[in-house]
Amino acid sequence: MIREEIIRILAKKTVAYVQPLINSIIDEYGKNPYLILIGCLLSLRAKDISTIHVCRDLFSRVKTPQELLALPEDDLRKIIFKTGFYQNKARVLREVSRTIIEAFDGRVPDTYEQLISIKGVGPKTANLVLGMAFDVPSICVDTHVHRISNRLGLIKTKTVEQTEVELKRLLDKKDWITWNKLLVIWGQNICAPISPKCSQCAISHVCKKVGVTQSR
Repeated sequence: MIREEIIRILAKKTVAYVQPLINSIIDEYGKNPYLILIGCLLSLRAKDISTIHVCRDLFSRVKTPQELLALPEDDLRKIIFKTGFYQNKARVLREVSRTIIEAFDGRVPDTYEQLISIKGVGPKTANLVLGMAFDVPSICVDTHVHRISNRLGLIKTKTVEQTEVELKRLLDKKDWITWNKLLVIWGQNICAPISPKCSQCAISHVCKKVGVTQSR
């Protein structure tokens, strides 16, 4: 099947590229659900290449929700400044940390319903935390997953919500987490939103190039 061929090819071709932010966090700090959650929240509307440095600075001082709340908010803002939207993100990090302490005894919950109940945690973040921190089969649909899945011609959806539903129907459950990782790497390096590098793409031969008007 085409989707299995895509996974097989990209699994080999993406080894040489920088891994997505959460994979890097796991490599450096282990499967710490709290650090994974904080990394996800910091990465929103920010590039992984800058966010990983911010995470390292923050995690050198903070590794628990209690420690984050003990950190002066001005210091938190300064540390996360480079991720953008730092004032709002600082507020969200504090609110999320407080909720984890008060509602979940200081532990990041391991169900979608509980994660999504935390103000500031959306579906994409909840699914990524479930998959990466708890190995719960889930599909995190970010802009790369949504764009490339449609560009390949595997699905035809307008929203990320629709994409999640269709990918769960299309992919084997064992491949849900992997699909996000592979397409994020490919989207960051090859399959750009505008003028993708089709001449360098290892899966160009199975791609219908839906919506592609120019390429490199």
